Amino acid sequence: MKLGKKNMLLVSFMLFSLFFGAGNLIFPPFLGQMAGQHTPVALLGFLVTAVVLPVLGVVVVAKFNGLDRLARKVDPRFAMVFTVIIYLAIGPGLGIPRAASVPFEMAIAPYLPEGTPFGLFMLAYSAVFFSLAAWLALTPNKLVDRIGRFMSPTLLLLLTGLFLSFLFAGKAEVAPAQGVYQNAAAVNGFLEGYNTMDAIAALNFGLVIATTLRNFKVTEHKSMMRYTVRAGLAAGTLLTLVYAMLSFMGMQTSGVYPLQDNGAWTLRCIVAQLFGAPGAVLLAFIFTLACLTTCVGLITSIAQYFSTLTKRFTYRQLALGIAFFSFAVCNQGLNTILSLSVPVLNTVYPVAIVLIVLGLTDKWFQNNTYMYPVTVGAVSVVSVLYSLTQLNVPLGPVDGLLSHLPFYGMGMGWVTVAVAAAAVSLVLGKVRQSCTADVDTRQEQGSL
Repeated sequence: MKLGKKNMLLVSFMLFSLFFGAGNLIFPPFLGQMAGQHTPVALLGFLVTAVVLPVLGVVVVAKFNGLDRLARKVDPRFAMVFTVIIYLAIGPGLGIPRAASVPFEMAIAPYLPEGTPFGLFMLAYSAVFFSLAAWLALTPNKLVDRIGRFMSPTLLLLLTGLFLSFLFAGKAEVAPAQGVYQNAAAVNGFLEGYNTMDAIAALNFGLVIATTLRNFKVTEHKSMMRYTVRAGLAAGTLLTLVYAMLSFMGMQTSGVYPLQDNGAWTLRCIVAQLFGAPGAVLLAFIFTLACLTTCVGLITSIAQYFSTLTKRFTYRQLALGIAFFSFAVCNQGLNTILSLSVPVLNTVYPVAIVLIVLGLTDKWFQNNTYMYPVTVGAVSVVSVLYSLTQLNVPLGPVDGLLSHLPFYGMGMGWVTVAVAAAAVSLVLGKVRQSCTADVDTRQEQGSL
């Protein structure tokens, strides 16, 4: 069935909102504030991991009809373990709780009167937040209407209104680049894009988009791929425009406000300067709306996946369970959640990137049985070891060997390993192909 322009737009809006959560709001302004005059270069690197890879991830998952089928190209056991880790990390173990705690701690808590019982307000806020998220997730067939038709346009209008207000009335002064952005701004922008977690989330959201298209009676694989690519390009364009607006505001105020730990401070200062005290309500609404749509998408995709693994629990039970568990983790505090996110992202993100790239280029080496296991296996080992070093776990001589990898100090040592492993896989494939041809030739000669 052909998907009309109106429904195509709704699906694109929905995909944009699924991606655009807490980190997507706070990291671009922080990048602009840190990079200062180098912001355009840093933004280009950021867009690779925060837009290009997520869009490609959605396309790849649609191409293989699920993350587990893509990961099975490495090994069936790896597929099970990696898929579960991805869903738990981006879901109730980290991603969903972070998306709920960030809007409270960044846009609500700073405005609470002194002496307010912080924990009690957090408990009440998260209870309402997850009740609403669970309610929306219980009817996945209505997501495209609720998110694509209402929530996404509202969010985009609020962000655009904030940007236009800043252009006309905001204070502006661009400062020199700070810290790591003084050199290799593009590389550090690339690494900052990790924090959005969108390339990992894309491996989940591909399933949501596929389910949505089936609800529109699009069942043919070619048609589903075509509409997925279109939705991805449209969502990626929207993400790029929003990131450009947010990073521009961060850059323009880099010399106005003192450097802080995250971009939420920058947004609070801009909103307060533009709208005064009522701006706190606007900011809280933007944060909550952005994070709510992401949480709903994550709960939906994870519940859908686990409902295919077991018949003991229904989709409804899993969605409610994920929401409740995320509610419990959320109330452990944002700092605890963020302290766990860095090693998890350093471990999982490179593997996800390699899987996406291999999935996109699969037709070029689909007969090479070494490519997926060798390349993904090598990158997995290096990523785990790098994460351990970041946690100050002593690795002895291994740490010294790893430090000699190009770009290892920047957290990009896995790139060299991936290229080397892919090259080795190609050689092994050629050798095996040659040996197989020799055996076939001998068998033909023997039969004669």
